[in-house]
Amino acid sequence: MTEGEKKKSPFLMLALTLILGVGGGAAAMAYLHPTAPKGPETDTTGSVKAVLHLETFTVDLSSAEQKAYLRVGIDVGLAHDLKSQEDGGTPTALVRDTVLGVLMAAKPDDLTSSDGKQRLKDQILSALRHRAPSFGAQEIYYTEFLMQR
Repeated sequence: MTEGEKKKSPFLMLALTLILGVGGGAAAMAYLHPTAPKGPETDTTGSVKAVLHLETFTVDLSSAEQKAYLRVGIDVGLAHDLKSQEDGGTPTALVRDTVLGVLMAAKPDDLTSSDGKQRLKDQILSALRHRAPSFGAQEIYYTEFLMQR
């Protein structure tokens, strides 16, 4: 090796290490934290045809024993394409009122575990199916979930 080749080798090794490190880190992030596609989607069972985005809910869960607030973003997976209210679609006000009713009945201690969060999803879905059966709610997606005590 000549003097010039020896000087380039450390730089080349550093550049390759940096490129491989960044690429490996990006691949690991993509594998560990996949991003959900945006917009109307079909789930693995094929039952969700559209997704209705609801504005963020902020609910006071305070009781005599403790103060707690919940901020939660929710999207609803639907069995059919979205219809406007003029076309006979379910009014957003009814959907929001139904979700708020379920959220206001929640207890802060029940929402600290992943099982509790899943139960809340199930309760919201059940309430929507009961109160607005033609709405076609199939799935509840959290887009944000923050509880403060």
